[in-house]
Amino acid sequence: MRVLFTCGGTAGHINPALGVAGRIRELIPDAEILFVGAEGKMETELVPREGYALRTIRIAGFRRGLSPKSLKENLRTADLLRRAMADSRRILREFRPDVAVGTGGYVCFPVLRQAARLGIPTAVHESNAVPGLTTRLLERSADQIMVGLEESRNAYRDPSKVELTGTPVRVEFLHTEKTRARRELGLPADEPIVVATFGSLGAGYMNERMLELIRAMGPDPGFRLIYGTGKQYYDAVRGALTTDALRSGRIDVREYIYDMPKIMAAADVLLCRAGASTIGELTFLGKPAVIVPSPNVVNHHQEKNARVLAEAGAARMLLEGQFTGEDLLRTVTELLSDPAALAAMHEASATMGVRNATDRITSIVLGLAERSKNKG
Repeated sequence: MRVLFTCGGTAGHINPALGVAGRIRELIPDAEILFVGAEGKMETELVPREGYALRTIRIAGFRRGLSPKSLKENLRTADLLRRAMADSRRILREFRPDVAVGTGGYVCFPVLRQAARLGIPTAVHESNAVPGLTTRLLERSADQIMVGLEESRNAYRDPSKVELTGTPVRVEFLHTEKTRARRELGLPADEPIVVATFGSLGAGYMNERMLELIRAMGPDPGFRLIYGTGKQYYDAVRGALTTDALRSGRIDVREYIYDMPKIMAAADVLLCRAGASTIGELTFLGKPAVIVPSPNVVNHHQEKNARVLAEAGAARMLLEGQFTGEDLLRTVTELLSDPAALAAMHEASATMGVRNATDRITSIVLGLAERSKNKG
């Protein structure tokens, strides 16, 4: 069996595909799996790290707006798209997949559009509450649309093609829990742990707020902080912290949290964005969170995702520009000092989670692949 995944740009698009690929590899050890991503993007690091083959194509997203600069960039993007369509067709013909699956990012469009034209069954997974442009463009040609949130089902023309699956998490999330994670990470069993990460690429605004939070923590804040800055901000954040803060043992600053399944399982509270992959992981584990949605995404996807959790009582939502680092610290300490509130948030979050999302999507993908093989 040959399965092709296409995804890219951010960890939120890549990790769901890695979760399903890992499950397929468990069920069918000799399955051939290929990832197709965008040249120079995060998938070129994350996918090989998990042991999968990766092919890349050059592609970019279209700019919105009618400025001369946007029009010039869009002409270049249109030329890249034309070449990406040809490259995608070449890869598909060489690999000959039984099914092609897209989990987000503009790289999905040329790959899945060409797969459909070649008669290869295709599936699209949309994690966000509101469908993105790529999903909308692929809606007519895709054989199956899978959604992460019930609220998004009504956004599609043909409900019969839409299946609520939840958002898949990496295989490692399936095999970890709080006590074991802390033991394996060498973290104390009874000390509150707060994990902060604001997207795989980092966020300048939130790094400023986090520096304010760290400076306001004092020598004994009552919790330990594990903080992923994003690679491009790591050196600047480390340079802005005092030696005493870094040596206190209370703050663990990293450029990227690679062992996120264990780290998230060990946490009491998450400070994070509202990317769909993050939402899927939070609700899978039932983790209380303070969510700051990114304002720099199309159609306010993250704010809509965050509101779904906040309105269910699973998270607190703060909007950029409306709080300080001290406010963020106050919110965290209030939650940690109220076990009943944390328990209620955990229950609300876990209720929203689809625990078997990975298996649901894997079943659909394998079903499409079998249909393809039987037809052949």
